[in-house]
Amino acid sequence: MARLDPHSYADSEQPQTRGMELQAVVDFAAHVVRSEVVLHFREAAASGPIDLDTRELRIDTVELLSGEALAFQLSPADPILGSRLRIELPSGALGVRIRCASSPQAMALQWLDAAQTASGKPFLFTQCQPIHARSILPLQDTPRVRITVDKARFEVPSGLRALMAGAALDQQTFAMPQPIPPYLFAFAVGDLVERPISARCSVWAERPIADAAAFELGDVETTLRAAEQLFGPYDWDRADLLVMPPSFPYGGMENPRLTFVTPSLLAGDKSLVNVVAHELAHAWTGNLVTNANANHFWLNEGFTVYAERRILEAMHGRESSELHAAIGRHDLEAALARFASRPELTKLRTELRGLHPDEAYSSVPYEKGYLFLRRLEELAGRPAWDKFLRTYLSRFRFQSIDTDQFLAALLELLPGLADRADAANWIDGPGLPPDAPNAVSTRLTALQRLARKGELPGLLAPTELLVYLQALPQPAETKILSALDAQFGLSVRKSLELCHTFVLAQLRAGLSDGIDGLRRVVRETGRMKYLKPLFAELAKRDLPAAQRIYTENRPSYHPIAREVIESMLRGDRH
Repeated sequence: MARLDPHSYADSEQPQTRGMELQAVVDFAAHVVRSEVVLHFREAAASGPIDLDTRELRIDTVELLSGEALAFQLSPADPILGSRLRIELPSGALGVRIRCASSPQAMALQWLDAAQTASGKPFLFTQCQPIHARSILPLQDTPRVRITVDKARFEVPSGLRALMAGAALDQQTFAMPQPIPPYLFAFAVGDLVERPISARCSVWAERPIADAAAFELGDVETTLRAAEQLFGPYDWDRADLLVMPPSFPYGGMENPRLTFVTPSLLAGDKSLVNVVAHELAHAWTGNLVTNANANHFWLNEGFTVYAERRILEAMHGRESSELHAAIGRHDLEAALARFASRPELTKLRTELRGLHPDEAYSSVPYEKGYLFLRRLEELAGRPAWDKFLRTYLSRFRFQSIDTDQFLAALLELLPGLADRADAANWIDGPGLPPDAPNAVSTRLTALQRLARKGELPGLLAPTELLVYLQALPQPAETKILSALDAQFGLSVRKSLELCHTFVLAQLRAGLSDGIDGLRRVVRETGRMKYLKPLFAELAKRDLPAAQRIYTENRPSYHPIAREVIESMLRGDRH
């Protein structure tokens, strides 16, 4: 017997799930989802034990598809893996039917009351990545076991609408015919309305913000076409976007057919299109070709950042994509500094057995992975590299792979390139190799020079302004920060990307105004990209203030964000 994934109880010698059917009742009063799930096996006739992943689930009944009750055992909970559900299958089993209910504290679910939403009506959404699907349903919760959703029906309160990442069969019923890793199972319930963008793209949002969302995200079809020109046909039929409530902990979640995006994108100036490009790029790099487990997360995110910047280059030119590369390099340097005492977490291929993937989460697999792929492209030449990339995506289509499989394909299709790039050091060495590529742009150089000299810039686009802010000496001179705020209104800027960067600079400069700015940002968003650095910076200077402000805002944060920030404020290693 062999485990398929260090973060799953799934066993390679046991039957594997092919697909599932689901009937779910969404109970806002109790904060639970009660489900009847049918798991269909790949094998024509299975037998023996099967181990499923669960976390804080109540298991009511387990039976064969014929209705015959089956014996099962729920193990004591492991703090990372949850509880193993072992079911004994008689000879000839085609599948099982399980009736269960989630916990009100399920990590994959966030329940928002009417006061926490734009519409004044309750809202529920899921976040199953990396290993939280098991807190909704018992399943083999590993990317190694891709499944289809043959039919899923949601019973929700009157006046609310359910959406699932899948094909809509009617307003309550959905299907996902393409096989997905379980972390891409996703649904949301709220006062949701649609704004069509094109024949295959719509923006969904709560009613009061739907028009603003449609304006901000109106280029989704154009972005999708640019991606298809680079990476081949889009294999997921629709590419809808759902704008989430402010508590959504990430910039986006690439659920196929229904990408979840943060409302912090609604800056009013379409300045954060790179997030949309990133999530759409996942349709190829991550959703189509998926990391086998969290140890190989860079195969998802490094490839996707690379693809995102190729899309931006195709749409807006090389200068624009290089500015974004410089912003990413800044984030990477911060992550490398944060993990200075844990260099093993700065490798691309990591060993996360015994460590929750959320604890290891950082920009390293994103930005170091991007730089490695950019280095390969520079050595191979773009035409040869693009040919490899197309072949790679085609060969591993709808599969979950590991780093060795990527390296084997690289060796076969571009012999010698891995050695020339010192791929072993990139993948299994900590930190950044000395030959890591640097962003090259005349505009970038000019902005960095202005910032280093402490000179105020003229009129800047939002991305340029972000590059300038990141290039300021730290701590920055207080007179420069005051002048920048007067010129650009950074402390009250609608763009939280710019506002949070400016607030960080204020905190580092010791300005009390930074605490006021921090209060505004952490009140308006639950996105961990903003929360973690702001609370970390304030905690260095005034831990009681950081703890007090966090406590004030804690009810609006997602459980994942709560766990990460509370651990950080306790002084745990992150």
